[in-house]
Amino acid sequence: MSALPSEPLDGCDCRPATSDLTRPVLTPSRRALLRGAALAGATTMFGSAAVTVGPTLAAAATSKGARRTPTNAVVVVSLRGAADGLSLVVPHGDPVYYQARPGIGIRPEALVAKDGFFGMHPAMAPLLPLWDAGKLAAIHATGLPAPNRSHFAAMEELEDADPGSMSRVGWLNRLVGSDDVSSSLQGLVVGPSIPTSMVGPEPVMSFASLDTARVAGSDRGSDPHGQRMKALRTQWSRSRNPMGTGFREALDAVVDLDPARAERARPKLYPQGDLGEALSAVARTLRANVGVSAVTVDSGNWDMHVGLGAAGGGWMQRNAGDLAAAIAAFFADLGAVGDRVTLVTISEFGRRVQENANGGLDHGWGNVMLAAGAGVKGGRYYGSWPGLTNALDSDVSVTTDYRSVLAEVVAARTTASTADVFPGFQRERVGFMVGQ
Repeated sequence: MSALPSEPLDGCDCRPATSDLTRPVLTPSRRALLRGAALAGATTMFGSAAVTVGPTLAAAATSKGARRTPTNAVVVVSLRGAADGLSLVVPHGDPVYYQARPGIGIRPEALVAKDGFFGMHPAMAPLLPLWDAGKLAAIHATGLPAPNRSHFAAMEELEDADPGSMSRVGWLNRLVGSDDVSSSLQGLVVGPSIPTSMVGPEPVMSFASLDTARVAGSDRGSDPHGQRMKALRTQWSRSRNPMGTGFREALDAVVDLDPARAERARPKLYPQGDLGEALSAVARTLRANVGVSAVTVDSGNWDMHVGLGAAGGGWMQRNAGDLAAAIAAFFADLGAVGDRVTLVTISEFGRRVQENANGGLDHGWGNVMLAAGAGVKGGRYYGSWPGLTNALDSDVSVTTDYRSVLAEVVAARTTASTADVFPGFQRERVGFMVGQ
């Protein structure tokens, strides 16, 4: 295998991610499973499902199980590739925006959910019912405390949310450990890989497809009497090493997903694509009340160096439309269960203020975050606007640390300690959540 270049390609850190070998890494792979003892953790896989386990799981494995009582849930949608917050939520009241973006700027008359200063991209129109109902808010000029224009380093920092720590534990994994919920399915990843935000000592369930997240050969057609599951439980019942613990936890978690698989899928509600499919699976799982309280889903690719486009077409039009339609469908699919679910979007960094020569935008800093659902004081824009400058290398400055946004959701909707979830961080009040 050839080494990856140590410098970004063409000025952009847009290359395959590499692991930081100085820190423990848990990934859904056979190698991670086999070296579990060395890393003080392991990943157990069955078909499209995986359960990551760590050194504290042994006790948890005997106490956690399916939970059929209502549980509040936080759903994080990661806009991978660094979404342009100035296109998603346009500061039409700042004249520099139009000076810096003569080709891709969105005219005020095209915006939706518009007030005297901000408005959303017209492709975000599917979110208007949530906005008008006071269930959707936007927080602008958010992000990391200091600029970091590397996709992978920025996402790692963002999802660890623990600057300076050498322990690779994500903030959602800490949330799972701190929240007062007991379930084998408390932490859920829907997608092909487990992000840093969910890595850590707490068990996490991951699947690419809800309908195939089962032990191979254990369906009623192949094994009507459940002999395969019984044999696997017997085989691993006495093993107390990370591999054995992981298999037992995975068996429990896969079985606990049965009520979610029984929930009716409503694919016609959702736009075609990975995000719609993922949120459909999340909605079915949450409607089943199996104890899920923290979920992460990816939406990508947002790395728009070329062809971003203005209103009426282009890459941003497609991505923003898919994002808005998928979120709108998600809450329609949840129905009354939506009163227990809060969704928040996040991206590793924003884009530069000034458009480039290719009709796109280069890596920047500040961005926008959306919050929707339970507990959100919506129908308005939040944050302190820093003003834009039209220099070639100008960014949106960050006036609200992204952890303050996430911590406000955690404080309002979970029993977790924000001090545990965001170690050493003193949050500032943003005010978009009820009671905060």
